Amino acid sequence: MSDAPSATASLEAGLPPAIGPLLKRFLPDLVSFRRDLHRHPELSYQEFRTTDRIVSALENMGLSPKRLTDTGCYVDIGHGPIAVGLRADIDALPIQEDTGLDYSSVNDGVAHACGHDIHTTVMVGVAKVLADLHRTAHIAGTVRIVFQPAEEQLPGGALTVLRQGVLEGVPRMFALHCEPKVDVGQVGTRIGAITSASDTVRIELAGRGGHTSRPHLTEDLVYAMAQIAVNVPAVLSRRIDVRSGVAVVWGQMHAGVAPNAIPATGYMSGTMRCLDADAWHRSGRLLDEVVEQVAAPYNVDVTLEHIRGVPPVVNGEVETTLIENAARAELGEDAVVLVHQSMGGEDFAWFLQEVPGAMMRLGTRTRGGHTYDLHQSDYIADEAAIGCGVQVMASTALRAIRLHARETSATDAPDVSAN
Repeated sequence: MSDAPSATASLEAGLPPAIGPLLKRFLPDLVSFRRDLHRHPELSYQEFRTTDRIVSALENMGLSPKRLTDTGCYVDIGHGPIAVGLRADIDALPIQEDTGLDYSSVNDGVAHACGHDIHTTVMVGVAKVLADLHRTAHIAGTVRIVFQPAEEQLPGGALTVLRQGVLEGVPRMFALHCEPKVDVGQVGTRIGAITSASDTVRIELAGRGGHTSRPHLTEDLVYAMAQIAVNVPAVLSRRIDVRSGVAVVWGQMHAGVAPNAIPATGYMSGTMRCLDADAWHRSGRLLDEVVEQVAAPYNVDVTLEHIRGVPPVVNGEVETTLIENAARAELGEDAVVLVHQSMGGEDFAWFLQEVPGAMMRLGTRTRGGHTYDLHQSDYIADEAAIGCGVQVMASTALRAIRLHARETSATDAPDVSAN
């Protein structure tokens, strides 16, 4: 028996239909699509093949995607004004894959180690489900799905998408991110900040080098670097509310080539992360001041490059509830788990600076299986997460359309308070 009549009846009754039965017949194609993306990962703003594959898949559904400048695209599905936006990021990382999968990356030094191939495939699946639904029973609102480039390159490809006007007319946005610490069949949510602000900090130091036996005749650059590495995080922790979680962590330090020579130049870099958006703005200005103050006693020349990244992703209560209701309806009552705020950054935050929305964590861990971590060469996602993601995101979109219709009706209703 076809699933179309029951889905049509649900839509006509104003209820979101069950997505699982609509998905089954083309889930194998989605898995194949994902493996192709995984095998051919591309770095930020280089996602040309990836974009072509997405566009081709959407066009084969009878849809009319629009390409963004250089890479990325978006597509509208449904009828009438835009009621909701969905976003997937499409770029990969400069990491050598070490998974041993049959469909491992063929591009040396590039891998989908953050799960963006899963994100993209889920949204292609959502497009397929919604397009099929719209052909059998008109969806009373338009869903805009954005396939965004360059999430991994600060301050993020989201800003280039926004500059191209893709968010115009979109009342709220949703996204998902793989979570290897949550089991397949579950999604992680939280109201409020779910990610953190993230900046990149690069510092170059220069001074008179010399012999290690006569540091008083030099600007002891290595000692100055050590003081910056230790004291800048310490000073910031005393100048900013500790509850904001400001953390400066160094990932790179380099100076010198010999044990008995004080070098004339050095280099260090790291990240500054923050749980709170207001504190992020304050700490950004304060960081530059603190670096200069800590370095001043050592008379070294300091060149600071502070690359502002992204604010936290702050989930709205209404939008988070839509995701949770969709997940429970599609995956079961135990499908929703509370997740902690991540210290990682996500440029979906730029969308939520403009409109309300929410991001969910999509469980990718095989139940009882190994717990991987993102941005690692061995990260493996359980492909059963693809179907779960499509179910929750498609159902969330349909629920958001209903909500938008109610909001619009309330706004258009005549004011009778004076009667």
